[in-house]
Amino acid sequence: MPSDRVAAVRAFNRFYTSVIGVLNEGLLQTPYSLTEARVIFELARRDACEVADLRRSLDLDAGYLSRMLSRFETDGLIVRGRAEDDARRQMARLTERGREAFQDLDARSAAQIDQKLSGLTEEDQRRLLGAMGVIEGLLGERPRPASYVLRPLGPGDLGWVIQRHGALYAAEYGFNTSFEVLVARIVAEYGEHHGPGDNAWIAEIDGEPVGTIFCVRESERVARLRLLLVEPSARGHGVGGRLVEECVRFARRSGYDEIVLWTQDTLTDARRLYERAGFELAAEEPYDGFGPETKEQTWRMKL
Repeated sequence: MPSDRVAAVRAFNRFYTSVIGVLNEGLLQTPYSLTEARVIFELARRDACEVADLRRSLDLDAGYLSRMLSRFETDGLIVRGRAEDDARRQMARLTERGREAFQDLDARSAAQIDQKLSGLTEEDQRRLLGAMGVIEGLLGERPRPASYVLRPLGPGDLGWVIQRHGALYAAEYGFNTSFEVLVARIVAEYGEHHGPGDNAWIAEIDGEPVGTIFCVRESERVARLRLLLVEPSARGHGVGGRLVEECVRFARRSGYDEIVLWTQDTLTDARRLYERAGFELAAEEPYDGFGPETKEQTWRMKL
C-alpha cells in the first residue's frame, strides 16, 4: 500500500479524534474515557448483557474489561451476577445511577454533534453524512444496503448532470466532447424554458447524487425522456428502473398520449430498462456523431 495513502488515513484519524474530543482527559467533559463511554452505551441498549458478549462486540481485552466493570461496580454504575439459566455466564446491567450517567453522556454527545452540524449549510450537512456513509460502507464488516431517494433538482444539479454525463460516457463508451456539448444544450434549454409539462429528478444515496432523468415536452401530446444516468456505484439497486418509472408516471399525469426517447444501441443497460418499462424500438440507423460508430435508436411507448 502506498505510504502516502496510509499517512492520509492516519492524518484523518488524528483530525477526527481531535474534533470529537477523544484525546481529552474526559470524553465530553465527563469522568469517562471513550472506551468507558462505549461500554456504558452498550449496556444501556439492553436490560442485561452477558460480559463475554460485551467483550466480543467491543473487541476489548478480557482483563481490561473486568477491571473497568469492577470500577463501575464500585462507583454504583452497574451490578454483576450470574445468569439464572447458566451460572457460567456472568451478566452485567446498569443501575439507576448508571442510567443517569448514560443519559448525561447521550445528551452531551447529541448536543456536541448538533452544534457542529448547525455550523454547516444544508448542502454541506448532506455531503458530510454521505461521506460518513461511504466510509462505513467500505470499512464496515457488512456493506450497508444502499437506499436511495428521488428529489427535484436543486442548486448545482444542472452542472452535475452535464459533468457526469461527459465524464461517465467518455469513460464507458468512448464518447467525445460532442456528447457533452449536446447534454449542455439540453440542460440549458430545460433550465431556461421548462414549464408545467417538464420535470427532472435526482437520485441520491447517503446525500450524494447517483442518478438523474428528465421528462420534457416534445409536443402537446408527446413527452420525451432524456438524460437517464446512473452512477456505477448505484447500479443493481433499482435506481435506474425507478427513475424511468417516475418519468413515465409524470408523463401520464401530465396528460401526454405518448413518450419517446433517443438513445444509442451500445447503451445496453439503459435499453433493458426501457424494454422492461414498456418502450418499443421504433427506428434505428447508423450514427457516428459522438466518435465511435453506433446505431441511434428511437423508442416509443403509448400512455
